[in-house]
Amino acid sequence: MGEPGIRIRHYRDDDWNAIARIHDAARLDELRHSAGVAAFLTLAETAEGEGLFDGQVWIAETDDGVAGFVALDDDEVTWLYVDPHRYRQGIGRALLRHALAAAGPRVEVTVLDGNPAALQLYLSEGFTITETRTGSLVGNESFAATGHIMHRTGAGG
Repeated sequence: MGEPGIRIRHYRDDDWNAIARIHDAARLDELRHSAGVAAFLTLAETAEGEGLFDGQVWIAETDDGVAGFVALDDDEVTWLYVDPHRYRQGIGRALLRHALAAAGPRVEVTVLDGNPAALQLYLSEGFTITETRTGSLVGNESFAATGHIMHRTGAGG
């Protein structure tokens, strides 16, 4: 499933270095206009505590290698990151649609305020904002952040 040239497959242990590199680069973009880059922690510092592997993890791969990853746990998209050099190439959408196809009829995601590209992706795939909440940043609780809790109800993508 996915866009032409994008293959989605299950995570393997040898993907760790690639997803850590992707997360660490993309997370800085995610934080830049929300909690601030001072809140940045690496994937190695947060994966276990934030439950990266609590559910299913899939990899987006192209001829150039690993391009992104998504995690789904109990019908919640908990992680979705794309290599910043590969933004706006359909990779995030392909990953999201793959996760939606595996999810139940109601799916949740939280998007940080200040991340308009992610917000637009989820809105364009049928999610709606059901609540906006300000509190501690998940994974680095010493920083405050505002998040939009979004839900999608209906058939998988």
